[in-house]
Amino acid sequence: MFSTVQNNIILGLFVGHNTVTLKEVDSTNTYLKQLLSNSKPLPEGTVILAETQLSGRGQTQNAWYSEPHQNLTFSILLNPGFLDIRLQFNLNIAICLALNDVLSTYFGDSAFIKWPNDCYVDDHKIGGILIENIVHGNQIKHAIVGIGLNINQTDFPLELANATSFKKILHTYYDLNTLKSEICRSVEARYLQLKGGKYPELLAAYLSKLYLLDKWEDFRIDGFIQRAKICGINTEGYLLVETIKGIRSFGMKEIEFIKH
Repeated sequence: MFSTVQNNIILGLFVGHNTVTLKEVDSTNTYLKQLLSNSKPLPEGTVILAETQLSGRGQTQNAWYSEPHQNLTFSILLNPGFLDIRLQFNLNIAICLALNDVLSTYFGDSAFIKWPNDCYVDDHKIGGILIENIVHGNQIKHAIVGIGLNINQTDFPLELANATSFKKILHTYYDLNTLKSEICRSVEARYLQLKGGKYPELLAAYLSKLYLLDKWEDFRIDGFIQRAKICGINTEGYLLVETIKGIRSFGMKEIEFIKH
């Protein structure tokens, strides 16, 4: 495994200012966690970028498949000690919005956030995030923000038939470094908004982009497929859904989207 270190001298930009590029790594999140435990403190905003990621992960250990050199797979170090641990889902909101902000510049109103952390264009998944918090007491000492975004890959395994990419939709090759810089700027902007306590504004923006909000659709709930409607999220980040039993809240893996 070989790496290069790049310092981006961009006035005021701390996310991505220190970037470590790895030729090959199992997981950028895992690599960043190991750096934190084995070395001197890293500057906030450090980015670990993988040209080839061998064992990328999504939520609940789902695999994230990415062709080498075709997509963006990287992790960002943030230190949100200002954020009450009970409100940690607000960081997820901010990062999802940051990615959606970038996607909206390319795909307009077709860009959505699929709860809890997927990036969608129309009904297809184009990316996702995985945030792993390192907590000391009641404080989030570090947040490792893993980002995977499909850029130039056009062929996906059968089990990822719902996947799409920039090139698959727009039929154009995109420069990965340029898009990475756009995402870093967007993450910084939304993170500073979070740091400023703009929780209501962030939530309103998140809900305005939430996939299937206020639409009656088929979901698998309690083992059965039934019609239900997403109403929003609560302060803990659980999905609020109107069902035949009234409005209920669901965590990850407690409800499944069934899209025909």
